Amino acid sequence: MRQPVHEPTTNAASSFPRVTAVMLLSGGGAFMALSTPLQLLLTLHLARIAGPSAAAAFGLVTGLGALCALLANPLGGRLSDRTAARFGRRRSWILTGAVIGCLTLATMAFATAVWQVALIWCVVQISLNFQQAATTALLADQVPPARRGTVSGLLGMAAMVAPLLGIAVVSLIENPTLQWLFVAGAGLALGLSAALLLRDPASRRPEGLARLDLKGLATTFWLNPRRHPAFGWAWLVRFLITCAYASATYTAFFLMGRFGYSEDDVAAQVLRLSAIMVVALAAASVLSGIVSDRIQRQKPFVVAGGIMAAIGLTTMGLAPSMAFVYLAEGLLGAGFGLFIAIDAALCVRMLPHAEDTAKDLGLINVANSLPQSFVPFVAPALLALGGFTALYLSLALFGILGAVLVRRLPDLGQEGDPRFAAITAPAVVPAPVATTAE
Repeated sequence: MRQPVHEPTTNAASSFPRVTAVMLLSGGGAFMALSTPLQLLLTLHLARIAGPSAAAAFGLVTGLGALCALLANPLGGRLSDRTAARFGRRRSWILTGAVIGCLTLATMAFATAVWQVALIWCVVQISLNFQQAATTALLADQVPPARRGTVSGLLGMAAMVAPLLGIAVVSLIENPTLQWLFVAGAGLALGLSAALLLRDPASRRPEGLARLDLKGLATTFWLNPRRHPAFGWAWLVRFLITCAYASATYTAFFLMGRFGYSEDDVAAQVLRLSAIMVVALAAASVLSGIVSDRIQRQKPFVVAGGIMAAIGLTTMGLAPSMAFVYLAEGLLGAGFGLFIAIDAALCVRMLPHAEDTAKDLGLINVANSLPQSFVPFVAPALLALGGFTALYLSLALFGILGAVLVRRLPDLGQEGDPRFAAITAPAVVPAPVATTAE
């Protein structure tokens, strides 16, 4: 019988400090390689290539990349779950994803057309999402439930600190080619360090597990929310709140459009705002992760993250001056810290199948990737309707809705309580057909 994921799904080969360091190195490298371009380098590169059409090109490139990411994360997770290798099922894909993704990213410096940028970005997204799927699975594989909040909080901090370091360094580099090479090299170095540090036992294909045919491949991208309602609600909550925080990809355009910053000056402002967000996020994520493990509660932190996203976005959308933008960025950072510190640990508890950990977490991570395409898809209409005010206020509603819907999920120790969504709903047994006595 398949069991939900409440305990580590493998014997922890790495000590708690070691596996935490591995997840921070691998996750930090992937975050830097993905987020630094999203927050700054892609905007600048496309401005040089596409000129006045840069905003539309940015939406196209990031939308295609996000589509690749949402397919790659669960697929990478499924392949990781089924990998039989002496190098380990997680370590193999951490190494492969980091090497292919970062070497491909380095070629972005030489892209001279929008289609080239889009192609390179899609390969980068696929590779690094394979790496992220294997990295995230370690939270279920080797981290005890009582420590998952702490690790989740540290990962949340890494998700912002790594891109900030990337932006800080590339802001000091004038040569665009060297900017791309630095980000690619740093991501590769961190990924290689994680693969070397991780203790991942040689894996073998689980007995009785069917080979991955076309039907099995199709199930990679689906888990019935009616059969597993807690998983469905957890996915929806993450999608809604992540949509609210996906507004960060438009910060550079917002500053240039509303406050008139030039292409040369916007990088410094993005760096300042990122620094404010990271300080607030680091404090909130680390503290809330520790407190969550201490009080054995998770939902209040996710609710607070959604509400603070709405407040921060409202402040940003109505900001008459940079002082309000700084305030909004601080609120967004603190709220995002509360959310990402706990949401990963909460989602691990909603996984229905211990043997499909990475695949199911990959589906959960689709809720991280999908907003990267959904928000750029709806943003042009919202911008045309009411500028950045309409965009930010609309995304604020997503944060509020996510905060409301998280109430459907069981908190720690409430699994099985009929007041909340079940991890796996009881199967409906057909009623026996009455027969007439002869």
